[in-house]
Amino acid sequence: MSGNLFPKEFDFRDSYPKLNRRLRLGVVGGGRISATQAMAARMTGLWEIVAGALSSDPVRSRERGKEWLISPERSYSSFKEMAKMESSLVDGVDAVMITTPNNLHFPASKAFLDTGINVICDKPLTNTVNEAQQLEVLADKSGCVFGVGYVMSCFPMIRQAREIVAKGGLGNINQIHVEFLQDWMIPENVVEASHVKWRLDPEITGQTSCVGDIGTHAAHLASFVSGLSLTDIRAEFHVCGTPKLLEDTVFMFTRFTGNIPGTLMATRLAPGKRGGLLLRIFGSRGGLEWDLENAETLKYYCYGKPDQIITRGHGHGVSKDTERLIRTGRGFPEGIIEAWANLYSEFALAVAARHDGLNLPEGWGDFPKVSEGALGVRFIDASVRSNRNGGKWTEV
Repeated sequence: MSGNLFPKEFDFRDSYPKLNRRLRLGVVGGGRISATQAMAARMTGLWEIVAGALSSDPVRSRERGKEWLISPERSYSSFKEMAKMESSLVDGVDAVMITTPNNLHFPASKAFLDTGINVICDKPLTNTVNEAQQLEVLADKSGCVFGVGYVMSCFPMIRQAREIVAKGGLGNINQIHVEFLQDWMIPENVVEASHVKWRLDPEITGQTSCVGDIGTHAAHLASFVSGLSLTDIRAEFHVCGTPKLLEDTVFMFTRFTGNIPGTLMATRLAPGKRGGLLLRIFGSRGGLEWDLENAETLKYYCYGKPDQIITRGHGHGVSKDTERLIRTGRGFPEGIIEAWANLYSEFALAVAARHDGLNLPEGWGDFPKVSEGALGVRFIDASVRSNRNGGKWTEV
């Protein structure tokens, strides 16, 4: 592909620039999360959806392609066919989003990396540590940009929180607590729903259900904001509702770099909690608290001083780096779609920089990378081993 994607003149100190053309995005997997991510990608103005393998059933895949307004010749019967054909086109996809069930993340990602196509993959990255390590190596050798769908890290107030921590606003961190509480698995017949069955099938979803789906979000967020690696865990898995093959609840004690203690809880059986992701970090000088159900605000406490509530929006004291991820002023709410759009904006700029041979400055590519996805898989694996060993401390 010829022609630069970045404009001839732009300032890295300003807002993200518009590119010289929209990037071409392919979609593998046609479920609800793919529609959400496609909506967010389009919102950025940086992507257009041009190709897809939207079902494992070839007939259904082409039918879904029509619904997505994808031309018939670029609506594929499999991700393997899609990778082969798109890599041979002059106007082939610049990147592909992978939003399939977990067991297909590795083979689909590998198929596109092998043909030099950039990838953004949902979490968990893979079902095994070995597969995650292979993708890390493949991504490095190919030079491809590889993003992972830890979307919670792309809320503006989370970026503001991370900046406060990095600049010493909490002093020395002394504890980290994170929880993700949902209630959608309470009905007894929920296990019969088609979108739930695969999440409880070890052959598809891997060794865990709750941990691999939402626990990994919680673990990533704790490390992302604190800047500390999760080193050891003690985990107990529970089935608190209708009998299931895999857990619907997990309780953990955690340790981070420097032997910093913490806790992690995740469940899908907490009545009244829909998006109950809560992060609290405390240090020698102050603390932070962020709640997904009130994602517009960040609570910042400095010991001995009045508490602060930082609000998302232009002109309210957020940093310049955070401002780049904000689309509307205070009073006009933003949410999960905008967070996904932030992820796809940063991913787009990294793809364009690879195309143009540019190095992005610090703060311009903070979307979750393949290495973070691999760490998430190691976290899942450690939690399984800890639970099997009666909740013993287990190294991540």
